[in-house]
Amino acid sequence: MEKRPVTLREVRENPVIMAFLDRAARNIKAMGYTEHGLRHAKLVSDISDNVMKRLGFSERDAQLAAIAGYIHDIGNSINREHHGTLSASLAAPALLDMGMDPQEVAIIISALGNHEEEIGHVVNHIAAALILADKTDVHRTRVQVNRDNLDFDVHDRVCYSVTSSFLDVDGDHKRITLNLVIDSEVTSVMEYFELFMTRMTMSRKAAAFLGCEFSIVANGARLL
Repeated sequence: MEKRPVTLREVRENPVIMAFLDRAARNIKAMGYTEHGLRHAKLVSDISDNVMKRLGFSERDAQLAAIAGYIHDIGNSINREHHGTLSASLAAPALLDMGMDPQEVAIIISALGNHEEEIGHVVNHIAAALILADKTDVHRTRVQVNRDNLDFDVHDRVCYSVTSSFLDVDGDHKRITLNLVIDSEVTSVMEYFELFMTRMTMSRKAAAFLGCEFSIVANGARLL
């Protein structure tokens, strides 16, 4: 097949990708984890795109980041463990079948395979944008377990406590800031940091790779 610039729209309309994303969302919900379905996929895609554009990268780089953001969790359709690697394994043949250039496919799958904080590394600019978008999506709308349920754990509580989350990318000053509003009646800001420290560390490394500083403002106070 002729190699051409495959678009985000094509990826979103691809029946294989749609099936993987749907099954991934169902699996994660059955496990009791926070939402990893269409909402998360679209938001991470949009934020990844925004990071690239705000920092002056090309339109194609922004499109590749958006594609990576949209499909980064399809590996959950197989298993939660090492789902980043599984996402890359599923994405490669799907993207190649759509006619995407192998070099672009390689960039995307390396980003997918490195977005998990337990095993991932910031290996390229697409990976950096994806990490920032993924790790900063914390919000009560992602919680899929009822608060009265015994399975409502600390992770659910901390996610539920976040009533507003916005990643501000200041390209002029090379500063990326995660602005949070945390309901202190649900959890403390300290508990948020204790739970998500590895995510925040990875986000800081991703920002540094892009030549930016990373900071967090919670309830109006700068904490990092």
